Amino acid sequence: MQMQVRIRSVGAALRFAESVLLAPGQRHARRNAWAAVCENREYAADRRHDALGSSRASAGAAPAPGARSVRQ
Repeated sequence: MQMQVRIRSVGAALRFAESVLLAPGQRHARRNAWAAVCENREYAADRRHDALGSSRASAGAAPAPGARSVRQ
């Protein structure tokens, strides 16, 4: 008995190869890792945004809401 699978696209071929070659646990771990990468990118973007806000405040612009001013 021979099983034939018709693959219609490269994406489908890759998904089929993934399902055959990788255990479900490895796929789950890879998805979790990608989610962590995306979360880290968002965190870095927020930090960049916060840094820009603090540099504007020190340049004489209005401080960001909730920011404390420091006098020397």
